[in-house]
Amino acid sequence: MKAKKLSGSRIRNHSPLLTAPLDEAHPLTVSRPELLVNGSDRIFREMLHNILAFSARIQENRSRLGRYIGLSGTQYTILISIAHMENEEVGIIQIAEHIHLSGAFVTIEVNKLVEAGLVKKEVNPHDRRRILLHTTAKGRLSLKKLTEIQVPVNDTIFRDITHEQMQQLRRILPLLLHGSNASLRLMDTPEPLEASPK
Repeated sequence: MKAKKLSGSRIRNHSPLLTAPLDEAHPLTVSRPELLVNGSDRIFREMLHNILAFSARIQENRSRLGRYIGLSGTQYTILISIAHMENEEVGIIQIAEHIHLSGAFVTIEVNKLVEAGLVKKEVNPHDRRRILLHTTAKGRLSLKKLTEIQVPVNDTIFRDITHEQMQQLRRILPLLLHGSNASLRLMDTPEPLEASPK
């Protein structure tokens, strides 16, 4: 299958300026001047690879934490999200939006947590078509026990950043998430993408 790229007009619409000509052997992977250093995307690519590596390790940490209480990483993420949000009348939609997964998938995983006795469902008194999610005593006890390993793990992951850097990261990550969501919509566009030139 031939690789595809955005047409020239669409590239210009999204990135109005190229600060360096494309090298046939090493074409630029970005064109926004904010992402280039001396016309090169090398630092950007290094940053992106570090983000990918960090993401993989965070996922592995989450999976291992889940296994401590007999859950998958996703189930653990859902359980702890419910625990921290249940005072806000949290339901499937809120959890799905919070952890950026589909409502259908979250429903399946929540049902597993219910079967395990870690989560309970209640009818929402304000909208009887919807349910509210709550952790059970068993669920809260499991999360409390997990903090014995969770605290040192999280402290170790973020041991080399300052409070100020943590605040900067907190502000930057939603911007990256917003951009990555937009990039998926861009690639899902019904407008045909040009095939790369031979």
